[in-house]
Amino acid sequence: MTGLSAIFIAARLVCMALKPPTEPKLYEAALNHLARYAATEVSLGQVLSRKIDRWARLYAGEDADPEEVALAARGAKSAIPRVLARLKEAGVLNDAAFAASRGKRLTREGKSRRYALAHLVAKGVAAAAAQAALADDPARELAAAAAFLRRKRAGPFGAAPELKVLAAMARLGFSQDVARRALRLERDEAEALIKTLHE
Repeated sequence: MTGLSAIFIAARLVCMALKPPTEPKLYEAALNHLARYAATEVSLGQVLSRKIDRWARLYAGEDADPEEVALAARGAKSAIPRVLARLKEAGVLNDAAFAASRGKRLTREGKSRRYALAHLVAKGVAAAAAQAALADDPARELAAAAAFLRRKRAGPFGAAPELKVLAAMARLGFSQDVARRALRLERDEAEALIKTLHE
């Protein structure tokens, strides 16, 4: 790090530590985060909350009254729901769109529907929205299993031990029936199924 950039970072931290993040600053931080990362309402709320906690740690380090810091942090955190509501109203924050996009990506990567549902719920998407985004389609599940086998060079794509592959597929949430059907596919059939995931 050069001397100039170290001075710039130190000056920015001092400015950040002077006053708690206001609602407009939190809104700007949320937009900056969303410009770089896909996020759910819950995960974005956690990001903003951590930003406020960082401010409180920096500010508390300078002979500040802990009660005053805690009060200011609570006040800043009370603005988070309003910021999230504004973003949802603007259409920038949409859990259903996040669930649909992430669900498609996980399926193309060779993850089962069960795995994708668990992933989405862990990210803060409501279970009903996650299930709506991931239709229960046996053909798609078989195609995801084929994509997994191609990634692992197993089944029609290689010669990995069948029991190890079945165990790995079970850990990813594939049923034994789907896993065994995928292992019995011909290579051309498996490739055709994988191509359907990209349509």
